[in-house]
Amino acid sequence: MPMRTVLACLLSLHVAGAAQADTLRVGPGEPITRIADAARLARDGDVVEIQPGEYRADVAVWTQQALTIRGVGERPVLIADGASAEGKAIWVVRGGDIRIDNLEFRGARVVDGNGAGIRFERGRLQVSNCSFVDNQTGILTANFEDAELRIDDSLFAQAPRQEHALPHLLYVGRIARLEISGSRFHQGYRGHLIKSRARHSEIRYNLIYDGPAGEASYEIDLPNGGLAYVVGNVIGQSAGTQNAVVVAYGAEGEAWPDSALYLAHNTLLSDRPGGAWFLRTWPERLPAGVEVVGTNNLTVGLGAFTLAAQGRFRGNVPAIAAQLGDPDILDFSLPRGSLLRRLAVEPGAGGGRPLAPAAEFRLPIGTRPLAPPARWAPGAFQGDGYAP
Repeated sequence: MPMRTVLACLLSLHVAGAAQADTLRVGPGEPITRIADAARLARDGDVVEIQPGEYRADVAVWTQQALTIRGVGERPVLIADGASAEGKAIWVVRGGDIRIDNLEFRGARVVDGNGAGIRFERGRLQVSNCSFVDNQTGILTANFEDAELRIDDSLFAQAPRQEHALPHLLYVGRIARLEISGSRFHQGYRGHLIKSRARHSEIRYNLIYDGPAGEASYEIDLPNGGLAYVVGNVIGQSAGTQNAVVVAYGAEGEAWPDSALYLAHNTLLSDRPGGAWFLRTWPERLPAGVEVVGTNNLTVGLGAFTLAAQGRFRGNVPAIAAQLGDPDILDFSLPRGSLLRRLAVEPGAGGGRPLAPAAEFRLPIGTRPLAPPARWAPGAFQGDGYAP
């Protein structure tokens, strides 16, 4: 039966049962073999299941108001192979309430230099257990101030070495809310690992460490301020970094009126020979009286934490790499007997919310729950190692 006839039959059956959610299966041997066709056939509330394999130049625009799209079994790999949806991305998510799980997006390129694995336009998007590798931008959002993006247990890596535009691993526009947890970011180039213009950014329990092969600029850039909780992360720049700043807040002005930065229990690292600004803020570009709080952060390497920032700082401890478990195998914890463990303080609160971490990053991707210890240690880990 011709493919056009098969799709017409599927469409007629699907419209007849539109009141009930359906599952559309995509892949070799399935009635639907192309993701682009599933994007046209799916209706609100459906589940799209993508079978293992490589999907080359199979780009799509998703316009549904509610949808779950997930890879089944071994993670399917979506390879741009020179194609893009609307000249933007491998996938464009137009709006609605969309969940994407267990998929890899690879090799997005467009003429403007900002080809994304996913271009998120509007609505609410949750991305879990996904990988974004060798894209000009892993995820790129539009600037609708009611949009929300949540990222869990995902990988962003290997920015292309392009010169005509900055490749960011994640670029979030002026949206309402960004949440990132249990995810890893590494091997940037010229652009930033994470750039968020969101009104509210929650960045918790991630490994945002560029690594020896990385040459990113900022590791976290919050250029328009906003309410930001940066808690329990490893945040590190490489020796080949393009900028001395690790975490930047307010660099571009145009700040949200309810701006505040709460930086707690992070392990901040720099291998830059000339030293780092572990935190830099631009108070002259932010609303008057913006609260900046830094508590129980561990800074590792040559650099300054508070000299380029105005705020309240307690329990922050400098260290050298030799005082950690084993950075070469990504163990950035303090050994059990380290005297540095005694220098933290009670985390307290920021903006009326506790600053104590409730989880830790877990290799290779994800988090594990953290019970409050008898005594808090500085940095992102309370134990003496964080093997899987």
